Amino acid sequence: MKKPCWHGVFPAITTQMRKDGSLDLDATARHAHRLVRSGVTGIIFLGSLGENQSLAPDEKRRLIQAMIEAIDGRVPVLSGVAEASTAEACRYVQDCERLRLDGFMLMPPMIYKSPDPRESLAHFRAAARATGLPIMIYNNPISYGHDITPELFAELADQKNFVALKESSGNTRRITDIRNLVGDRYAVFTGVDDLVLECAILGIDGWVAGSGIAFPDENQYFWELTRHCEWDKAREFYRWFIPLLHLDTHLKFVQYIKLAVQECGLGAEWTRAPRLPLAGAERKQILKIIDDAISSRPSVPRSRASAVRG
Repeated sequence: MKKPCWHGVFPAITTQMRKDGSLDLDATARHAHRLVRSGVTGIIFLGSLGENQSLAPDEKRRLIQAMIEAIDGRVPVLSGVAEASTAEACRYVQDCERLRLDGFMLMPPMIYKSPDPRESLAHFRAAARATGLPIMIYNNPISYGHDITPELFAELADQKNFVALKESSGNTRRITDIRNLVGDRYAVFTGVDDLVLECAILGIDGWVAGSGIAFPDENQYFWELTRHCEWDKAREFYRWFIPLLHLDTHLKFVQYIKLAVQECGLGAEWTRAPRLPLAGAERKQILKIIDDAISSRPSVPRSRASAVRG
């Protein structure tokens, strides 16, 4: 299988919902269209930010089919895989392959936190063997209990359709360790918003962006600055961006980012229970962060070609 050229900003988009918790596929598609116009090079649906685990199996498949049709080949469309069992993960990837999805972001079995690498690797390998599509491995030991270390990524390198890594351990040393162990075998993405500048300096290929989906043009501009090693401009811009990027690393990151999406006119804040809308002092605190960012947002070029000339 030819290795796909996955690089750049692959935002993890929210699943838009109505107040009653039902899916709003049209609103999700509108947001996705806006992200494509900003210059992203892929979109990931049904990640953690997309409330994967809160959706029923048929809802996931309906959403993926609708988004494949909406994006219509403009950028690769990926789906998160966060099933509770290995068998369900295998079934899901097979179903999505039949729908003509472009690839997957593969998470560990989400209700089973295992410290045993043998179990983690067996799950990843089984899901990969169930499909011929390319896969980004998602490593987030802080949230999901499974830790795929650089040494384990080296062990998985013989599985050809593992083509990219979303490294979200929070330990930026690992980027260099991965490069030293496996070279350019994988495209390396960061998934920790408020470490993206640090990771960019160390040499990543892409960013699974979270908070930036509320600020598509600013997010893309910042990424382009890092691609062209405009570090002084990037550092200055990062200081404006960082309060928003911190929203991605909180337990309520879904509610926080959906509220930002709403305040920027790109969707609604509604989530599916057990998540509830923000209330009280917490809501005021997060709204202030968002409103301050909106009121002070810098002017950026809209086109990627002009981004680094601005």
